[in-house]
Amino acid sequence: MRGSVRPRRFRRQCRPIREFLRGSPRSGFRCLLLVALVLAVAAAGPRAGWADSPLPDRPNVVFILADDLGYMDVGAYNPRTFYETPQIDRLAARGMRFTAGYAACSVCSPTRASILTGKYPARLGITEWIGGKRRGKLRPAPYQHHLALEELTIAERLRDAGYATFFAGKWHLGEGAYSPNAQGFGPDLAGKGQFYYPPGDRPAHSQEDDPKTTDRIADEAVKFIEAHRNRPFFAYLPFLAVHTPIQARRDLVAKYERKRASAPPDAWGRERANKVRQVQNHATYAAMLEQMDTAIGRVLAAIDRTGIAGRTIVVFTSDNGGLSTSEGHPTSNLPLRGGKGWPYEGGIREPWIVAAPGVTRAGSVCDTPVVSTDFYPTILDLAGLPLDPVQHRDGVSLLPLLKERPFARGPLFWHYPHYSNQGGPPCGAIRDGDWKLIEWFEDGQLELYNVQADPGEKEDLAAREPARVKALHDRLVAWRADVGALMPTPDP
Repeated sequence: MRGSVRPRRFRRQCRPIREFLRGSPRSGFRCLLLVALVLAVAAAGPRAGWADSPLPDRPNVVFILADDLGYMDVGAYNPRTFYETPQIDRLAARGMRFTAGYAACSVCSPTRASILTGKYPARLGITEWIGGKRRGKLRPAPYQHHLALEELTIAERLRDAGYATFFAGKWHLGEGAYSPNAQGFGPDLAGKGQFYYPPGDRPAHSQEDDPKTTDRIADEAVKFIEAHRNRPFFAYLPFLAVHTPIQARRDLVAKYERKRASAPPDAWGRERANKVRQVQNHATYAAMLEQMDTAIGRVLAAIDRTGIAGRTIVVFTSDNGGLSTSEGHPTSNLPLRGGKGWPYEGGIREPWIVAAPGVTRAGSVCDTPVVSTDFYPTILDLAGLPLDPVQHRDGVSLLPLLKERPFARGPLFWHYPHYSNQGGPPCGAIRDGDWKLIEWFEDGQLELYNVQADPGEKEDLAAREPARVKALHDRLVAWRADVGALMPTPDP
């Protein structure tokens, strides 16, 4: 439009209104109907769906955590995957998909602790999955077997701000006095659908059609959402899938057995002494993942159905990489190297999705490296609550990234002074920009990779880049001193 000249189409659309204002009988009745329709829509309030209006204060938060799900297991990250994840893919299309989102550890309990506290596992002293005790050439560092009650979890922070809180699924951060009820998820909900599995991964009673209680978790979450549609809530759903034992509904297993007939045959590589699966074709694993994906879809549908989608943040991630080097080798993380229990990308890079209506642009992608400690301050920021840098001292709010603004997250660190069940020896790592350094504690060996150019970590550049190796290693050592990281010791 130039100056005050209006397009011919605009003048034509406005003619009924002008005629109505002039008292024209020809168009006045139609315009009255139009005005009535507009007023009715306005009175009805916002529609269910992912609104483009600004996110309101005190939005709901639904945090979905998969167990052992690999980066390459999800269609939104790997269109050629053997598995089918339409609901997770739909969530990615609604919000922002991070391509360099990391778990704070390559095994479960430490990452779960980092999400709830905003602190690195090494600072918390939870550096191993609770119950782990494998030994090797070195004596593994001691670790805490529960999340300390002194920590102010994100659930407690939101509860104190007036949120209803809900938990269903795998806890693995202590039991009894250290249960979810002691960490902000109750006790008002105890006995009303909230349940958890301490200290491990298996339900007490498995049902044939729901061996991982995937459907039950979704059932309880849907009931909670429907009951709390009129007040802010925080629902934390850590599924047991796709952790071992590999189990799923029989009809889904049969579906993927048929699909497997046209999939590539098994193929194997090596990671030190461990063989590594290089093909995705495991029918039961695929069925277990589809069952979880469908359950997630039911939760998303409940959010839409109750009309709260425009004020509900949904987060999805996994606690560590896919299981590819042991315990049945059910999945492949290729082209990423390694898997659960290893410091390579296959063990720590995760599917990472945040859908915050009014904040994240649908279908947006972020390549900035981020880590699971960042969820805590990001959720506070999205909820309009004050940050607590003393508590989430290792986490950074990612709100600028969610709004697609330039933002430098800073280096990421890992510390795993243990022997994993999956064959990984004690190690530490740092990623700073495109570069990643791995230190093996048994012999002090250092590996250097440009993971932006070489995400499969095929080419160790340590010998070519001695200055970079020294700078990154010095920073890693300084970080360990800052967080009080405990190291493995010689084992006579």
